[in-house]
Amino acid sequence: MSSDHDMKMRILLAAKKLFAQNGFDGTSVRQVCDEAGANVALVSYYFGGKENMLYAVFQTFIPFHLLHELEDILQHPVKGLKRLIREVIYVRMNDPEMIRIIMQEVYKSTPRIPHIQQMMLPVWFKLKELLVKGKEQGYFRYDSIDNTLFSVIGTIIFFKFTDYFKPLMSEPPSPYEEVVRDTTRFIFNALGASEWLEEEDS
Repeated sequence: MSSDHDMKMRILLAAKKLFAQNGFDGTSVRQVCDEAGANVALVSYYFGGKENMLYAVFQTFIPFHLLHELEDILQHPVKGLKRLIREVIYVRMNDPEMIRIIMQEVYKSTPRIPHIQQMMLPVWFKLKELLVKGKEQGYFRYDSIDNTLFSVIGTIIFFKFTDYFKPLMSEPPSPYEEVVRDTTRFIFNALGASEWLEEEDS
């Protein structure tokens, strides 16, 4: 069972790496298996095909379970928004391959989008819920929920440290806690909620 699990994980890690580098359509099952040192037949055995392997990559490397584990803190607009910012930035900084895969699928509007939406949209619906509740309870100030929602999503998920933007960068990449602090401050200032920045999260 252990060696079976190890091989499955090797395939998923190889798939994540190659999907991020070459895109889903630019990556073959054989390339994934060569990278993982696995028999090609194992993709069908473990996942039932290449597309299901992509969905397994999402299920394995995106911490969807956190929405349930953090349910209590995510009920409060200020504490919940701070925590959601922190968790998304953690994934963004620690697993940029996943962010690249998401971006590729979204930009190309692939046939896989509906399935990926089923997995990813609960995170963004929770973000929207926090913003709406925060405005209703007097924590946040904004005009358009849609404009605000997409501005916040872009701020927390956009992966800036790419070769394309290197000419614009004047500083080395910041450590995680600094990115969380600066991003949270930026978003709360934009929401007219700077007075809540120092509120304890626990």
